[in-house]
Amino acid sequence: MEEEKEVNALSGIFDVKQFLQKLLKLWWLFLLCMIIGLSYAYYKNQFIQTFYRIESLISIKDNNNPLFTSNQSLTFNWGGTTDKVTTAITQFKSRSHAEVVVDQLQFYVNYIKEGDYYNIDAYKQTPFYVFVDTSNAQLYQKNIRIKVLDNDRFELSTTFGGTIAGGFDYAKKEPTSVQVPQGDWSQIFRFGEKIELPFLKVTIERRSDQVSAGEWLFNLGNYWGTVMRYKGIAVSQQPDGSSILNLSMQGLNKQRLIDYINKSSEVLVTEELRKKNKFAVSTIKYIDSSLQKQSKLLKESEEELSTFRNNTQLLDATVQNTDFNSKLTGFEIQKRDLLNRLNYYENLDTYLKRRSDYTAIQAPSVVGISEGSIGGFIAQLIGLSEERKRLEFSLKPDAPAFREIDRQIDALKTVIYENIENSTSLLESELSQINREIGKLENQIKRLPKEQQEFLKIQRQFDITQQAYNVFQAKRAEAELVKAANVSDVYIIDEAKDTGQGGSQRDSNINYLIALLIGIAVPVTVAFILTLLDSFIHSPKDLEKLSPVPLIGVIGQVKHDNNLVVYEKPRSAIAEAFRGLRSSLHFIYNQDTGSNTGSKTIMVTSSVSGEGKTFTSINLATVFALSGKRTILVGLDLRKPKIFDDFYIENTIGVSNYLVKDATLNEIIKSSGIENLDLALSGPVPPNPSELILKKQMAIMIDELKQSYDYVILDTPPLGLVADAMEISKYADASLYVVRQGYTKRGMLDIVNDKYVKGELGNVSLLFNYFSDKARYGYGYGYGYGYGAYGNGYHQDNAPKTAADRLKQQISKLFTLSRKRG
Repeated sequence: MEEEKEVNALSGIFDVKQFLQKLLKLWWLFLLCMIIGLSYAYYKNQFIQTFYRIESLISIKDNNNPLFTSNQSLTFNWGGTTDKVTTAITQFKSRSHAEVVVDQLQFYVNYIKEGDYYNIDAYKQTPFYVFVDTSNAQLYQKNIRIKVLDNDRFELSTTFGGTIAGGFDYAKKEPTSVQVPQGDWSQIFRFGEKIELPFLKVTIERRSDQVSAGEWLFNLGNYWGTVMRYKGIAVSQQPDGSSILNLSMQGLNKQRLIDYINKSSEVLVTEELRKKNKFAVSTIKYIDSSLQKQSKLLKESEEELSTFRNNTQLLDATVQNTDFNSKLTGFEIQKRDLLNRLNYYENLDTYLKRRSDYTAIQAPSVVGISEGSIGGFIAQLIGLSEERKRLEFSLKPDAPAFREIDRQIDALKTVIYENIENSTSLLESELSQINREIGKLENQIKRLPKEQQEFLKIQRQFDITQQAYNVFQAKRAEAELVKAANVSDVYIIDEAKDTGQGGSQRDSNINYLIALLIGIAVPVTVAFILTLLDSFIHSPKDLEKLSPVPLIGVIGQVKHDNNLVVYEKPRSAIAEAFRGLRSSLHFIYNQDTGSNTGSKTIMVTSSVSGEGKTFTSINLATVFALSGKRTILVGLDLRKPKIFDDFYIENTIGVSNYLVKDATLNEIIKSSGIENLDLALSGPVPPNPSELILKKQMAIMIDELKQSYDYVILDTPPLGLVADAMEISKYADASLYVVRQGYTKRGMLDIVNDKYVKGELGNVSLLFNYFSDKARYGYGYGYGYGYGAYGNGYHQDNAPKTAADRLKQQISKLFTLSRKRG
């Protein structure tokens, strides 16, 4: 019971029962969708390919130079392990990194093996390899068939639609166009031969000494699409937060995945070592330029000293007896060292103010600056500059990360400026002291003979130059040693490798499941939409929801040749339904008047034509007559007469004649052939039926009929089409408003509802006709009587029947009439 209440409550919003009924009627659509869906699923399953997953492990560590662990000038930590791990992950996923790997592997070359259902990526499965000359534009995204003829020769072929085709410059990485031969093209080449065509410049090599015959396809594909596809390499830390990185990729060709992951790791190893050596390389470059200058000066000093000795008779021993030379030389070397430091600070200050890329700063140790603070700050500055350059490949220029790095760089530069200022002040003080010492020694040397003074000057210049040259040589050797001892911070633990691991496929049952769901969803959706769009009334419950007018009875369906169901089948369910209707009408009369005696007038109407009001009128009149009551059925549907057909009486004279006083009441009353039941047919169709109904003659007719009969049944026009029924209702003691299942629309009840609420239509009840819901009401019969379309014959004349139809109808009526009379 509670379940039924829930269904009924839901039906107030959506008719669940009607929805289920429609769903059952769509069983064929279920079957059709299932067949189509499962067939398509089977077809799609033929395209399921095997996916492989390849992994590699690498380690990111601080591999400091073991020979110079304390020297921050040539080796430094630019962020620690955590920063290096984050940087490595970002670099693996960067576009620039993918470009380098794709370029080195030439992964934009696609090798294709044609299959029954789909083409297969045949990378490293073909007996040849295509090497692309990237210095020239190439034919772009056009399949070229390669047919291996023998161990030395192969044939290339394709078809061109015009003389110009799309091309791509893989060096400049931009699209272009190439000249091609129009129509079918083919040409035979040899393995290892350089192919020089206007649209294709490649070399095709054999993979082994012996190649097998066969056909394949290859093309030079979408470069940027390839880069972006491999940019999606998966990188994760194992475990989280550690310096161990797991590289993994998934794809259709196992060997492609292996080569990309290994080459990607190799590129990162090389790049990290290059970054680590960049400081040393820059320093070596600076030292080499300084050595070149010092070598030239040393040679000039040596030549000058040799010339002086050859041109003078001065003995070295005389000079060696004094310590002027050694002292002054020492001071000059110190002075030059101080000047180099001051010059370095001056250049550093200028560099920081004028440049934004700080990765090319020379090491402070090159000029003898051993202060750990300045070296450390410069190392940090270079590290931040390197980090900023890396982020430029993956972040937008206005990203918050750039603002943070720029803030750190500015803070470091401020500290470096302060160090430069303090160091410069101290160095200038030391320089002034050395200059004073040099001045004292020079004054003493001036007392010596001129030849000795000149010799000391030349000798001193030679010693100073040689000392500087030796220092630069030592620094260069140190830088080379540091560079040679550097190792990459990236270490490959497990390289990607084919260990025979199998691939995985998408579960083919998913396609069948989807087909099953679609097969169910389509009919359900159709039934749902049909239910939502269905505006017809289907059950007495619908009437209870849609109208305040009480329901007096339900008439089921019955298959019969005419409308005389109660008379010809008195024991049928339909006859019982009309007897129940008769009892209900008696109850209404008794309740309304307090008496069940006297003549009663019952009007039968509906919304539109075809809802069964004539059927109801005939059988209701019959059931009253069979109960012994004198009953007359009056045809007041002056626009579309019907009653005469069922009683096989000619409609030559009737109510329309009486209303125009062309006949008396006795003249229009006919016997129906049923005991106690008379008929007053509507008569010929008048041009003004509404005006006739309004005449006083109508009231007179009803009064006279009520005096002669116990029950007067009025068959009226539809209330929803014409106003006649409302004029007739004032003569009726009760009104029956016929609603037909699956025919009457919900909105049609608005008319009777409005008139009922306003009190314009009194004692009205709804009669539900043509009902076939056996499960709930026990009526399983149908009568198959055609009622026609809405409004036929009320606003325009019916289309005349053919002559053959009219002849057949007349013969049938005459035959029936003669049989009754006989």
